[in-house]
Amino acid sequence: MRDTTAAPKLSKSETVYRELRSRILSGRYVTGFRLVLDQLARELNVSTVPVREAVRRLEAEGLVTFTRNVGAEVAGIDTADYADAMQTLAYLEGAATSLAAPHLGAEQLAEAAEVNEEMRALQAGTGFDPVRFTELNERFHRLLCDACPNRHLRDLLGREWQRMSLIRRSSFTFVPGRSADSVAEHERILELLREGAPADEVERVARAHKLRTLDSYLAARS
Repeated sequence: MRDTTAAPKLSKSETVYRELRSRILSGRYVTGFRLVLDQLARELNVSTVPVREAVRRLEAEGLVTFTRNVGAEVAGIDTADYADAMQTLAYLEGAATSLAAPHLGAEQLAEAAEVNEEMRALQAGTGFDPVRFTELNERFHRLLCDACPNRHLRDLLGREWQRMSLIRRSSFTFVPGRSADSVAEHERILELLREGAPADEVERVARAHKLRTLDSYLAARS
């Protein structure tokens, strides 16, 4: 019998799009990296048509810019967009964390602590990987915010996390020194949650944590 449960095969354009998008978001393709269609087509073993279609989609998302006589390049981070998104996330994550606090059990807090310890080890080791650190940072906050009982607030957070993934590759690429402070601030948030601290204090500390990363980034860019 025919297997009807098998996942549908992706088109060449979709496959190329996902691969290029992954390379941009992971930091493999940095700001200003030129996307040469012929070269990418040979590397990915496709014609230039699916590569061109993929690049157009990436341009529509703001991840790629196209300049006449230059071609397609990986876009830089729009500082204003980044600042707006981080400020929004600061308030949303602060509120979601405070609302989630009564619903976070020992197992969830232990898992978040494990993620933070992985971040600590990464930060303290040699060859700091800002992309991996950013992935762990988002996982830490998702673990806390996913317990928020307000579905609408969780939906808003999901959209803002997605928006942020399109704006930046990794904040810690620009402010690697911020990583140690971030880990320490995570530990403070976990302490408050374990102690059953008042909701307004949890919200204030979680919000301030995010805003400090924003302030560090803006200072580094200036």
